[in-house]
Amino acid sequence: MNKLSPVLFVESIEACLPFWVDRLGFAKTMELPAGDALGFVILVTGAVEVMLQSRASVADDVPALAQGPFAATGVALYCEVDDLAPYLAATNGCDIVIPERRTFYGTHEIGVRAPGGATVLFSAKK
Repeated sequence: MNKLSPVLFVESIEACLPFWVDRLGFAKTMELPAGDALGFVILVTGAVEVMLQSRASVADDVPALAQGPFAATGVALYCEVDDLAPYLAATNGCDIVIPERRTFYGTHEIGVRAPGGATVLFSAKK
């Protein structure tokens, strides 16, 4: 694994930004709209990255994430990897939350539910 970033699922990204940006000094490095609101942002300070995604955006993109243990925690781990193949093999038989897919932003991904309910997404650029 090359990088691990928490993804926090929130009701409103706009309501969260003053905490992360104004108080903690994070900078918004990427944002995606969802209708009239923000659906997703990446926030960075130094080597630390946090992603925020609105619950509405999650429900639209991957309805399975809006259900079960994940809906209660609202936290996922996004793991950037060089090659998805070893992680596809390692997660064989796991509870698949996001079936293997190619995203519009050019990654090859799979998401699984880890024991204890956390969602772990593995993402490769190839």
